[in-house]
Amino acid sequence: MKHFRSGAVFAAAATLLSANSTVLAHGFAGQRFFPATILTDDPFVADEISLPTITVNPPGPDGSRETDYRIDLSKRITPNFGITIGDQWQHLQPQGMPSVAGLGPLSTGAQYQLFIDGPHEALGLVGLNVTWAHTGRVQALGAPDFTTLSPTFNFGKGFGDLPPSLPYLRPFAITGNLGFDFPTKTESAGVLNPNNFTYGFAFEYSLPYLQCCVKDVGLRAPFNQLIPLVEVAFTTPVNRITPGVTTTGTIQPGVIWSGQYFQIGAEAILPANRATGHGYGGVVQLHFYLDDLFPRSIGKPVSEWW
Repeated sequence: MKHFRSGAVFAAAATLLSANSTVLAHGFAGQRFFPATILTDDPFVADEISLPTITVNPPGPDGSRETDYRIDLSKRITPNFGITIGDQWQHLQPQGMPSVAGLGPLSTGAQYQLFIDGPHEALGLVGLNVTWAHTGRVQALGAPDFTTLSPTFNFGKGFGDLPPSLPYLRPFAITGNLGFDFPTKTESAGVLNPNNFTYGFAFEYSLPYLQCCVKDVGLRAPFNQLIPLVEVAFTTPVNRITPGVTTTGTIQPGVIWSGQYFQIGAEAILPANRATGHGYGGVVQLHFYLDDLFPRSIGKPVSEWW
């Protein structure tokens, strides 16, 4: 995804994107820039890397505490098709027991950009995510012994097309994910593996959009590059449900600062119900824009390397 550019440079880029329906800069739809969110998937193909994402999860229902150190890479193969790959180092501290650590399961994905509608600040993407069996430390950390296929639809919508009589609502935007999980095994070690419905949303208020495209209210750095947001994500089993297993999810309020070559995000993690956990956690992420850092080499789609 692209970053926010300030002043005339950003305005010129946004105008150019509005006039052209092709993908000139990922993360843009018309004048709207959608940052890379932490909890939910982005609705655009990208050349980016999260290095790292550090998550201190809320205590689980059994009192255990897990800290994750994750790396994710997104790479465009063509302007509209991209792949993702990610993994994490997990450190689990069970209550009253020695801690254990190791790699989590490897995850990969394929994504296709369905559309970008500049005038309506809307975009959509379909994808297939795969969590691979036997790629993590199974016994100690609960990494799966089965592969899970997860088709998904991701979308984004900015409210910049609201009437001028509602100026301070126009910086709002929403992105979301809708998907299903299909495990390749129905049961592991006597435990049922359900199909899950997964859904998540990010509600954003873009101060850069307020400054550039609604009204200059006099914000200066670093506040003029902040995007406050709240993310929510839930998983609901739809079949093969073990008694006592129910919907789990988190609510994550936070903020993203987007610069020229990278962005920094931080969110609190609040369990949505007792089945998810109790207490609270937090996550921070350092995220680099490869297409801005290396525009003539690895930041370009692979199809444009020759």
